[in-house]
Amino acid sequence: MLSGDIPPNKTIYIKNLNEKIKKEELKRSLYALFSQYGRILDLVALKTEKLRGQAWVVFSEVPAASAAVRQMQNFPFYDKPMRIQYAKTKSDCIAREEGTDNPKEKRKKQEKAETKRKAEEAQKTGAATGGPREEVNGASQAGAGKPSAKDMAAAPNNILFVQNLPHETTSMMLQILFQQYPGFREVRMVEAKPGIAFVEFDDDMQSSIAMQALQSFKITPQNPMAISYAKK
Repeated sequence: MLSGDIPPNKTIYIKNLNEKIKKEELKRSLYALFSQYGRILDLVALKTEKLRGQAWVVFSEVPAASAAVRQMQNFPFYDKPMRIQYAKTKSDCIAREEGTDNPKEKRKKQEKAETKRKAEEAQKTGAATGGPREEVNGASQAGAGKPSAKDMAAAPNNILFVQNLPHETTSMMLQILFQQYPGFREVRMVEAKPGIAFVEFDDDMQSSIAMQALQSFKITPQNPMAISYAKK
């Protein structure tokens, strides 16, 4: 077991990453892949001689980190299987959040965290009534968000139409997300129109499973994916 005697904690350590990938693309891809398990507080990937091919992902909750360690072990990331374990030491981000890096500020940190938690709960409550959804999908009002009723009318088929992608999204980033689901074939980006892509599966049943699983998945906090069946 890679984790050995290291107790479960909020930070996971990843090694055996492809060293040829640029740092910013690597960080975006890691965020896209691991944010499906829970809220990410921090993500560290450095290109220094000693730290190349390694990264640390800090989750807000231990269960999220545990799920990531368990489910993404040996996942083929840019053609190399990831090796994942819990981090040996508490990350600076977690230490700052808990106030353990400066005991005098611990109470202030806790109060700030409590205020943030209440704000998030209020936002979730509003989302249930449809309020914040307009903000989250603000871009859609300009034509880049949720698919229209016309788009949704396309009959189920094996090709998905993905919208509201950040312009920096690469085909590899989408492949990493969608290849987790059975029947994945390929990703086709539309160079003339950044922000959209087509993802093909073997059949419509498999494409439906992927669509349901990744609908509204956020590659970045501002970009929930909008997925529908492609028109034929």
